[in-house]
Amino acid sequence: MTALPGARLARALTIAGQVIDPQWHRAILAVDRAQFVPDTVWVTSTDHPGYYVPVTRDDPDHARWAHEDYALATQVDDGDPAGGPDGEPGWGRLRTSSLSQPSLVVAMLQQLDAVDGHRVLEIGTGTGYNTALLCHALGEKAVVSAEIDKELARVAVDNLARAGYAPMVLDTDGTGPLETGVGADMYHRVLSTVAARGRIPHAWVRQVWPGGVIVTPFEVGNVPGVLVRLVVQEDGTATGRIVDDAPFMVLRSQRPDPRRVRELVDEDAPGVRAGSTDVNPRLVAYRDQGWQLVLGHLAPDLRYAVYEAAEDRPEWAGEASVYVATPDGSWALGEYVPAGGPYSTKRAGPRDLWAEIGAAWEEWTRWGKPGRDQLGVTVDQEGTRLWADAPAGVLRPMGTAAAAG
Repeated sequence: MTALPGARLARALTIAGQVIDPQWHRAILAVDRAQFVPDTVWVTSTDHPGYYVPVTRDDPDHARWAHEDYALATQVDDGDPAGGPDGEPGWGRLRTSSLSQPSLVVAMLQQLDAVDGHRVLEIGTGTGYNTALLCHALGEKAVVSAEIDKELARVAVDNLARAGYAPMVLDTDGTGPLETGVGADMYHRVLSTVAARGRIPHAWVRQVWPGGVIVTPFEVGNVPGVLVRLVVQEDGTATGRIVDDAPFMVLRSQRPDPRRVRELVDEDAPGVRAGSTDVNPRLVAYRDQGWQLVLGHLAPDLRYAVYEAAEDRPEWAGEASVYVATPDGSWALGEYVPAGGPYSTKRAGPRDLWAEIGAAWEEWTRWGKPGRDQLGVTVDQEGTRLWADAPAGVLRPMGTAAAAG
Protein backbone atom coordinates (compact mmCIF):
# COMPACT_ATOMS: atom_id res chain seq x y z
CA MET A 1 0.00 0.00 0.00
CA THR A 2 1.31 3.46 -0.91
CA ALA A 3 1.87 5.67 2.10
CA LEU A 4 -0.33 8.73 2.34
CA PRO A 5 1.53 12.03 1.68
CA GLY A 6 1.08 13.39 5.21
CA ALA A 7 1.45 10.11 7.11
CA ARG A 8 4.83 10.97 8.67
CA LEU A 9 3.60 14.30 9.96
CA ALA A 10 0.31 12.88 11.25
CA ARG A 11 2.22 10.16 13.07
CA ALA A 12 4.59 12.70 14.64
CA LEU A 13 1.66 14.73 15.95
CA THR A 14 -0.23 11.79 17.40
CA ILE A 15 2.89 10.26 18.97
CA ALA A 16 3.42 13.62 20.69
CA GLY A 17 -0.03 13.23 22.22
CA GLN A 18 -2.12 15.56 20.08
CA VAL A 19 -5.71 14.41 19.69
CA ILE A 20 -6.82 15.29 16.15
CA ASP A 21 -10.43 15.36 15.06
CA PRO A 22 -10.94 12.84 12.22
CA GLN A 23 -11.93 15.62 9.80
CA TRP A 24 -8.54 17.31 10.19
CA HIS A 25 -6.64 14.04 10.66
CA ARG A 26 -7.77 13.00 7.18
CA ALA A 27 -6.65 16.37 5.81
CA ILE A 28 -3.19 16.11 7.42
CA LEU A 29 -2.81 12.60 5.97
CA ALA A 30 -3.88 13.70 2.48
CA VAL A 31 -1.79 16.86 2.06
CA ASP A 32 1.97 16.70 1.64
CA ARG A 33 3.41 19.62 3.62
CA ALA A 34 6.69 19.24 1.75
CA GLN A 35 4.97 20.51 -1.41
CA PHE A 36 4.48 23.85 0.32
CA VAL A 37 8.05 24.26 1.61
CA PRO A 38 10.06 26.57 -0.69
CA ASP A 39 13.59 25.80 -1.86
CA THR A 40 14.95 28.09 0.87
CA VAL A 41 13.81 28.46 4.46
CA TRP A 42 15.38 30.62 7.17
CA VAL A 43 16.52 29.66 10.66
CA THR A 44 17.88 31.73 13.53
CA SER A 45 21.63 32.25 13.39
CA THR A 46 23.37 30.58 16.31
CA ASP A 47 26.23 33.10 16.18
CA HIS A 48 24.15 36.22 15.62
CA PRO A 49 20.75 36.11 17.39
CA GLY A 50 18.28 38.39 15.67
CA TYR A 51 19.44 37.32 12.20
CA TYR A 52 18.10 34.53 10.01
CA VAL A 53 20.30 32.42 7.76
CA PRO A 54 19.12 30.51 4.67
CA VAL A 55 18.83 26.72 4.58
CA THR A 56 18.39 25.24 1.09
CA ARG A 57 17.27 21.87 -0.24
CA ASP A 58 20.90 20.77 -0.29
CA ASP A 59 20.76 20.54 3.51
CA PRO A 60 19.29 17.22 4.72
CA ASP A 61 17.42 19.03 7.49
CA HIS A 62 15.38 20.87 4.87
CA ALA A 63 13.52 17.72 3.80
CA ARG A 64 13.20 16.38 7.35
CA TRP A 65 11.63 19.53 8.80
CA ALA A 66 8.65 19.33 6.43
CA HIS A 67 7.41 16.20 8.20
CA GLU A 68 8.08 17.27 11.78
CA ASP A 69 6.36 19.64 14.18
CA TYR A 70 8.38 22.74 13.32
CA ALA A 71 7.40 26.20 12.16
CA LEU A 72 9.44 27.13 9.07
CA ALA A 73 10.19 30.71 8.05
CA THR A 74 9.48 30.84 4.32
CA GLN A 75 10.15 34.55 3.77
CA VAL A 76 12.22 37.25 5.43
CA ASP A 77 12.11 41.03 5.07
CA ASP A 78 9.05 40.94 2.80
CA GLY A 79 10.99 38.97 0.21
CA ASP A 80 14.10 41.20 0.09
CA PRO A 81 16.62 39.83 2.63
CA ALA A 82 18.33 42.69 4.43
CA GLY A 83 21.71 40.94 4.84
CA GLY A 84 23.80 39.79 7.76
CA PRO A 85 25.65 41.73 10.47
CA ASP A 86 28.76 41.94 8.31
CA GLY A 87 26.96 42.37 5.02
CA GLU A 88 26.47 38.66 4.33
CA PRO A 89 24.05 38.38 1.41
CA GLY A 90 20.83 36.41 1.78
CA TRP A 91 20.52 36.77 5.54
CA GLY A 92 17.32 38.19 7.02
CA ARG A 93 16.30 40.35 9.96
CA LEU A 94 12.52 39.90 10.13
CA ARG A 95 10.42 36.81 9.47
CA THR A 96 7.54 37.90 7.24
CA SER A 97 5.90 34.61 6.26
CA SER A 98 6.06 31.06 7.55
CA LEU A 99 4.64 27.60 7.53
CA SER A 100 3.14 27.50 11.01
CA GLN A 101 3.93 24.76 13.51
CA PRO A 102 1.65 21.86 12.53
CA SER A 103 0.41 21.19 16.06
CA LEU A 104 -0.71 24.83 16.30
CA VAL A 105 -2.27 24.64 12.82
CA VAL A 106 -4.37 21.67 13.98
CA ALA A 107 -5.35 23.41 17.22
CA MET A 108 -6.56 26.46 15.32
CA LEU A 109 -8.48 24.43 12.74
CA GLN A 110 -10.23 22.52 15.52
CA GLN A 111 -11.19 25.76 17.28
CA LEU A 112 -12.84 26.83 14.01
CA ASP A 113 -15.53 24.12 14.28
CA ALA A 114 -16.08 24.23 10.51
CA VAL A 115 -18.29 21.61 8.86
CA ASP A 116 -19.56 20.82 5.37
CA GLY A 117 -21.54 23.74 4.00
CA HIS A 118 -19.52 26.41 5.79
CA ARG A 119 -17.79 29.10 3.76
CA VAL A 120 -14.40 30.05 5.21
CA LEU A 121 -12.28 33.17 4.82
CA GLU A 122 -8.59 32.64 5.55
CA ILE A 123 -6.36 35.65 6.25
CA GLY A 124 -2.75 34.96 5.27
CA THR A 125 -2.34 32.32 2.56
CA GLY A 126 1.44 32.10 2.84
CA THR A 127 2.66 29.23 0.66
CA GLY A 128 -0.78 27.59 0.85
CA TYR A 129 -0.46 24.61 3.22
CA ASN A 130 -3.20 25.67 5.64
CA THR A 131 -5.36 26.58 2.66
CA ALA A 132 -4.93 23.08 1.26
CA LEU A 133 -6.07 21.54 4.55
CA LEU A 134 -9.20 23.69 4.46
CA CYS A 135 -9.82 22.69 0.84
CA HIS A 136 -9.48 19.00 1.59
CA ALA A 137 -11.84 19.14 4.56
CA LEU A 138 -14.48 21.54 3.21
CA GLY A 139 -14.04 21.63 -0.56
CA GLU A 140 -12.12 24.23 -2.55
CA LYS A 141 -15.27 26.20 -3.46
CA ALA A 142 -15.89 26.85 0.23
CA VAL A 143 -12.50 28.52 0.77
CA VAL A 144 -11.42 32.11 0.06
CA SER A 145 -7.90 33.10 1.12
CA ALA A 146 -6.36 36.59 1.20
CA GLU A 147 -2.60 37.17 0.93
CA ILE A 148 -1.21 40.72 1.01
CA ASP A 149 2.08 39.71 -0.67
CA LYS A 150 1.42 39.31 -4.39
CA GLU A 151 4.44 37.06 -4.97
CA LEU A 152 3.46 34.79 -2.09
CA ALA A 153 -0.08 34.64 -3.44
CA ARG A 154 1.26 33.53 -6.83
CA VAL A 155 3.43 30.86 -5.20
CA ALA A 156 0.49 29.63 -3.14
CA VAL A 157 -1.75 29.30 -6.21
CA ASP A 158 0.95 27.25 -7.96
CA ASN A 159 1.52 25.05 -4.91
CA LEU A 160 -2.19 24.47 -4.44
CA ALA A 161 -2.65 23.59 -8.10
CA ARG A 162 0.11 20.96 -7.88
CA ALA A 163 -1.65 19.52 -4.85
CA GLY A 164 -4.93 19.39 -6.78
CA TYR A 165 -6.77 22.39 -5.28
CA ALA A 166 -8.03 25.63 -6.85
CA PRO A 167 -9.60 27.83 -4.15
CA MET A 168 -10.08 31.56 -4.61
CA VAL A 169 -6.82 33.28 -3.57
CA LEU A 170 -6.90 37.08 -3.44
CA ASP A 171 -3.65 39.05 -3.55
CA THR A 172 -4.94 41.78 -1.28
CA ASP A 173 -4.87 43.05 2.28
CA GLY A 174 -7.38 40.93 4.16
CA THR A 175 -8.03 43.42 6.98
CA GLY A 176 -10.78 45.23 5.07
CA PRO A 177 -13.97 44.12 3.32
CA LEU A 178 -13.30 41.74 0.42
CA GLU A 179 -15.18 41.69 -2.86
CA THR A 180 -15.07 38.29 -4.49
CA GLY A 181 -18.12 38.55 -6.70
CA VAL A 182 -19.58 35.49 -4.98
CA GLY A 183 -22.99 35.97 -3.39
CA ALA A 184 -23.09 38.48 -0.56
CA ASP A 185 -19.44 37.81 0.35
CA MET A 186 -20.45 36.54 3.78
CA TYR A 187 -18.72 33.72 5.63
CA HIS A 188 -19.47 31.24 8.37
CA ARG A 189 -15.89 31.20 9.60
CA VAL A 190 -12.79 33.43 9.53
CA LEU A 191 -9.37 31.97 10.28
CA SER A 192 -6.39 34.28 10.48
CA THR A 193 -2.90 32.81 10.28
CA VAL A 194 -1.35 36.15 11.18
CA ALA A 195 -1.72 38.01 14.48
CA ALA A 196 -3.86 41.08 14.98
CA ARG A 197 -1.93 43.43 17.26
CA GLY A 198 -3.90 45.63 19.63
CA ARG A 199 -7.10 45.57 17.61
CA ILE A 200 -8.93 42.89 15.66
CA PRO A 201 -10.36 44.29 12.41
CA HIS A 202 -14.10 44.81 12.71
CA ALA A 203 -14.28 44.11 8.96
CA TRP A 204 -13.84 40.42 9.83
CA VAL A 205 -16.89 40.60 12.08
CA ARG A 206 -18.98 42.36 9.44
CA GLN A 207 -18.29 39.57 6.94
CA VAL A 208 -19.44 36.71 9.22
CA TRP A 209 -23.00 35.50 9.65
CA PRO A 210 -24.40 35.77 13.21
CA GLY A 211 -23.40 32.65 15.08
CA GLY A 212 -20.24 32.35 12.99
CA VAL A 213 -16.75 31.98 14.42
CA ILE A 214 -13.52 33.96 14.10
CA VAL A 215 -10.26 32.33 15.20
CA THR A 216 -7.20 34.56 15.27
CA PRO A 217 -3.92 35.07 17.05
CA PHE A 218 -4.03 38.30 19.06
CA GLU A 219 -1.07 40.22 20.42
CA VAL A 220 -0.76 43.11 22.84
CA GLY A 221 2.14 44.45 24.82
CA ASN A 222 5.35 42.54 25.33
CA VAL A 223 4.19 38.92 25.37
CA PRO A 224 3.82 36.49 22.45
CA GLY A 225 0.39 36.22 20.86
CA VAL A 226 -2.56 34.34 22.29
CA LEU A 227 -5.30 32.52 20.40
CA VAL A 228 -8.76 34.09 20.50
CA ARG A 229 -12.01 32.38 19.50
CA LEU A 230 -14.87 34.82 18.88
CA VAL A 231 -18.53 34.17 18.14
CA VAL A 232 -20.35 36.79 16.06
CA GLN A 233 -23.52 38.18 17.61
CA GLU A 234 -26.74 39.45 16.05
CA ASP A 235 -25.82 43.05 16.98
CA GLY A 236 -22.66 43.05 14.85
CA THR A 237 -20.21 42.42 17.70
CA ALA A 238 -18.03 39.39 18.30
CA THR A 239 -17.01 38.11 21.69
CA GLY A 240 -15.11 35.14 23.02
CA ARG A 241 -12.29 33.69 25.04
CA ILE A 242 -8.53 33.55 24.99
CA VAL A 243 -8.09 29.81 24.50
CA ASP A 244 -4.37 29.14 23.99
CA ASP A 245 -0.95 30.56 23.22
CA ALA A 246 -0.35 31.46 19.57
CA PRO A 247 2.93 33.26 18.76
CA PHE A 248 2.51 34.51 15.18
CA MET A 249 3.84 37.23 12.93
CA VAL A 250 1.77 40.41 12.99
CA LEU A 251 -0.43 41.84 10.24
CA ARG A 252 1.76 44.08 8.10
CA SER A 253 -0.44 47.11 8.77
CA GLN A 254 -0.04 46.57 12.53
CA ARG A 255 3.65 45.75 12.87
CA PRO A 256 5.20 47.35 15.96
CA ASP A 257 8.04 49.83 15.76
CA PRO A 258 11.20 47.73 15.14
CA ARG A 259 13.53 50.02 17.08
CA ARG A 260 14.86 48.94 20.44
CA VAL A 261 13.62 50.78 23.51
CA ARG A 262 16.87 52.66 24.08
CA GLU A 263 16.69 53.93 20.50
CA LEU A 264 13.41 55.63 21.41
CA VAL A 265 14.95 57.43 24.40
CA ASP A 266 16.96 60.69 24.36
CA GLU A 267 17.76 61.74 27.92
CA ASP A 268 19.56 64.88 26.71
CA ALA A 269 16.70 66.19 24.57
CA PRO A 270 15.09 69.49 25.58
CA GLY A 271 11.93 69.17 27.60
CA VAL A 272 12.93 66.13 29.64
CA ARG A 273 11.20 66.30 33.02
CA ALA A 274 12.70 64.90 36.23
CA GLY A 275 10.43 63.70 39.00
CA SER A 276 9.40 60.70 41.03
CA THR A 277 6.76 57.98 41.09
CA ASP A 278 5.33 55.57 43.64
CA VAL A 279 4.90 52.99 40.88
CA ASN A 280 7.46 50.20 41.23
CA PRO A 281 9.34 50.33 37.89
CA ARG A 282 9.83 46.56 37.95
CA LEU A 283 6.08 46.02 37.50
CA VAL A 284 6.47 46.27 33.73
CA ALA A 285 8.57 43.09 33.77
CA TYR A 286 6.28 41.03 36.02
CA ARG A 287 5.80 37.90 33.93
CA ASP A 288 2.24 36.97 34.82
CA GLN A 289 0.59 36.51 31.41
CA GLY A 290 -2.71 37.98 32.56
CA TRP A 291 -0.96 41.11 33.82
CA GLN A 292 1.06 41.51 30.65
CA LEU A 293 -2.08 41.24 28.51
CA VAL A 294 -3.88 43.85 30.63
CA LEU A 295 -0.86 46.15 30.65
CA GLY A 296 -0.49 45.86 26.88
CA HIS A 297 -4.17 46.62 26.41
CA LEU A 298 -4.46 49.57 28.81
CA ALA A 299 -1.07 51.10 27.94
CA PRO A 300 -1.01 50.55 24.14
CA ASP A 301 2.29 50.16 22.28
CA LEU A 302 4.29 50.22 25.52
CA ARG A 303 7.68 48.52 25.48
CA TYR A 304 10.27 48.22 28.20
CA ALA A 305 13.92 47.42 28.90
CA VAL A 306 15.42 46.63 32.30
CA TYR A 307 19.12 47.22 33.02
CA GLU A 308 20.27 45.56 36.21
CA ALA A 309 23.06 47.06 38.32
CA ALA A 310 26.54 45.79 37.58
CA GLU A 311 27.64 42.75 39.58
CA ASP A 312 30.96 44.41 40.41
CA ARG A 313 29.22 47.27 42.25
CA PRO A 314 27.89 45.65 45.46
CA GLU A 315 26.66 49.02 46.73
CA TRP A 316 24.11 48.95 43.89
CA ALA A 317 22.87 45.41 44.61
CA GLY A 318 19.29 44.92 43.45
CA GLU A 319 19.05 48.32 41.77
CA ALA A 320 17.92 48.69 38.18
CA SER A 321 17.22 51.31 35.54
CA VAL A 322 13.90 50.62 33.83
CA TYR A 323 13.04 52.31 30.54
CA VAL A 324 9.58 52.38 28.98
CA ALA A 325 8.73 53.94 25.63
CA THR A 326 6.05 54.23 22.97
CA PRO A 327 6.47 55.08 19.26
CA ASP A 328 4.79 58.51 19.62
CA GLY A 329 7.90 59.91 21.32
CA SER A 330 6.83 59.24 24.90
CA TRP A 331 9.38 57.61 27.15
CA ALA A 332 10.19 57.35 30.85
CA LEU A 333 13.02 56.16 33.06
CA GLY A 334 12.45 54.77 36.53
CA GLU A 335 15.31 54.10 38.94
CA TYR A 336 14.39 51.09 41.06
CA VAL A 337 16.02 50.73 44.51
CA PRO A 338 15.25 47.91 47.00
CA ALA A 339 14.43 50.44 49.74
CA GLY A 340 11.18 51.24 47.95
CA GLY A 341 9.54 54.33 46.55
CA PRO A 342 9.23 57.04 45.65
CA TYR A 343 11.46 56.21 42.70
CA SER A 344 13.39 58.81 40.74
CA THR A 345 12.17 59.30 37.17
CA LYS A 346 12.73 61.14 33.95
CA ARG A 347 10.16 61.39 31.22
CA ALA A 348 9.35 63.11 27.94
CA GLY A 349 6.60 63.12 25.35
CA PRO A 350 2.83 63.47 25.48
CA ARG A 351 2.07 60.39 27.62
CA ASP A 352 2.80 59.96 31.33
CA LEU A 353 3.82 56.31 31.06
CA TRP A 354 4.43 55.62 34.77
CA ALA A 355 0.93 56.96 35.51
CA GLU A 356 -0.53 54.64 32.84
CA ILE A 357 1.37 51.65 34.23
CA GLY A 358 0.23 52.41 37.77
CA ALA A 359 -3.40 52.79 36.65
CA ALA A 360 -3.23 49.49 34.76
CA TRP A 361 -1.84 47.71 37.84
CA GLU A 362 -4.61 49.15 40.01
CA GLU A 363 -7.25 47.97 37.53
CA TRP A 364 -5.76 44.48 37.22
CA THR A 365 -5.58 44.23 41.02
CA ARG A 366 -9.16 45.49 41.42
CA TRP A 367 -10.35 42.78 39.01
CA GLY A 368 -8.69 40.14 41.20
CA LYS A 369 -5.52 39.78 39.10
CA PRO A 370 -7.13 37.59 36.42
CA GLY A 371 -4.92 35.13 34.56
CA ARG A 372 -5.03 34.45 30.85
CA ASP A 373 -7.81 31.89 31.16
CA GLN A 374 -10.06 34.45 32.86
CA LEU A 375 -9.73 36.97 30.04
CA GLY A 376 -11.80 37.43 26.94
CA VAL A 377 -12.14 39.78 23.99
CA THR A 378 -15.03 41.69 22.41
CA VAL A 379 -14.80 43.39 19.01
CA ASP A 380 -17.32 46.03 17.91
CA GLN A 381 -17.41 49.19 15.83
CA GLU A 382 -15.60 51.10 18.58
CA GLY A 383 -12.63 48.76 18.63
CA THR A 384 -11.31 45.78 20.59
CA ARG A 385 -12.10 45.42 24.29
CA LEU A 386 -10.52 43.11 26.83
CA TRP A 387 -12.68 41.81 29.68
CA ALA A 388 -12.31 39.65 32.75
CA ASP A 389 -14.54 37.32 34.72
CA ALA A 390 -15.85 38.76 37.95
CA PRO A 391 -16.45 36.45 40.92
CA ALA A 392 -20.21 36.56 40.28
CA GLY A 393 -19.77 35.86 36.57
CA VAL A 394 -20.32 39.47 35.47
CA LEU A 395 -18.14 40.74 32.64
CA ARG A 396 -15.94 43.68 33.53
CA PRO A 397 -14.83 45.72 30.52
CA MET A 398 -11.25 46.90 30.63
CA GLY A 399 -11.02 49.50 27.91
CA THR A 400 -11.10 49.77 24.16
CA ALA A 401 -8.40 49.77 21.51
CA ALA A 402 -9.23 52.16 18.67
CA ALA A 403 -11.41 50.74 15.94
CA ALA A 404 -9.87 49.86 12.61
CA GLY A 405 -11.21 48.09 9.54
